[in-house]
Amino acid sequence: MNVFYYTTPVGKIAIAEKNNAITNIFFETDTIPSDFHVKETALLKETAGQIYLYLYKKLKSFSIPLNPQGTEFYKKVWNALFTIPYGETVTYKTIAQACGNPNAARAVGNACNKNPIPIIIPCHRVLSTSNKLTGYRGGLKLKQKLIALETTKIEVV
Repeated sequence: MNVFYYTTPVGKIAIAEKNNAITNIFFETDTIPSDFHVKETALLKETAGQIYLYLYKKLKSFSIPLNPQGTEFYKKVWNALFTIPYGETVTYKTIAQACGNPNAARAVGNACNKNPIPIIIPCHRVLSTSNKLTGYRGGLKLKQKLIALETTKIEVV
């Protein structure tokens, strides 16, 4: 497992890969497991390049292999997040409905919080039922920046 650090317009991130697929994106506040080796691979470099393009509004979707690890429910939620178009937001309840359990909005929120590949798996596009900005592993300011990058201003609670 390899990890490499990059400085981006939204702060320092670390991107990790295993077996030629991206497994994690870590924010500055995250703890990186000790079993990763610091080594830049072609895939990590390509991923960082795509993230830079995204952050500079030159890329709307990513085309890299992903292998996020989590429960079947989490994976179902993460797959549903890919259906949210660039520049749009939905509610946790909307994602819960898309996953077949309209009463699982809180569980969707937890799955978003556990998303190992934020930015690429766009959990930042999910808002509360009242369309307010709530919860993000990288912090609300970062979530607001990512949404603002794609959309107009939203209210922070």
